[in-house]
Order: sequence, then structure tokens, then C-alpha cells
Amino acid sequence: MELYAMPTQINPLPKHCRPMNGAKTCWVVFLFLFLSGCTAVALTGAGVGVSYTLSNVAYRSFSAPVDRVHDATIAALKKMGIMIDDDTSSESGVTITAETSGLDIVINLEKVTSNTTQVKVDARKNFFLKDKATAAEIINQVGKKLGE
Repeated sequence: MELYAMPTQINPLPKHCRPMNGAKTCWVVFLFLFLSGCTAVALTGAGVGVSYTLSNVAYRSFSAPVDRVHDATIAALKKMGIMIDDDTSSESGVTITAETSGLDIVINLEKVTSNTTQVKVDARKNFFLKDKATAAEIINQVGKKLGE
């Protein structure tokens, strides 16, 4: 007669030191990326040189003054048939709001230097869904209007 039963499997590592399974690893990586703030992640998009922030706002810098980029942006929106709702200037740049039947679009033109402008395009279907393809195409059309 045995005094005590031996465990069938002995794991020398405590539970908190054992390797995670695949699902847990993916979840940890997702949380790390999601919770890292508004740090920009340079993910090359549909167009050359178009990058995205973690919140899926497309952006690109152009070697042109804000006024010239503004004119190119207005022309690009008209070419694409996107209706402009508001066009507001400030000391740091210009904010253009526009819409289509399914999207609300906000375009920020930020003056980086006197000859460099950063364009950020946020095309939203709703609070959670964004249209990265349309945002990238707006930036590509601005680049074409600027001759780049």
C-alpha cells in the first residue's frame, strides 16, 4: 500500500514561467500595438509613400508650401467628386472637411517648413471603420496635382 500518489506528470516550471500558446501570444502582441498610444507606424499603403498612424489615418509629406498643397487638395477632391463641407485656415495649416454618401473625411494640411507640408487624411465610414483606400487615393491625387 502506497502512502501517497505520485503525480502522473511533473512540470518543473511554475505556471507563470511556462511558454504561452499561440492565441495568447497573438493577443499580447495585439494589446501591445493597440495600447502603445498614437505613435505612428510606417505601414506602406496602396500608394507610394503613404503611411498610416495606428489609428489608420493616412499621411504623407510634400515638398511644397501649404497654399500650393491646399490648391492641389481642392482640385483632387473635385476630380474625385467629393463634396467639400468646410475649409478652415489656421496658423499651423488648413483643415478641410468633406463627405461622400458613405464617408466623412477630414484632411489636415500642416506646415512643417515654408516649403514642406504634411497631409493627413482620415476617411471614416463610422466611429470604428475607416476607408484606408480612399484616404490613400486622396493623397495620391494630391501628389499627381503637385506633379510628383
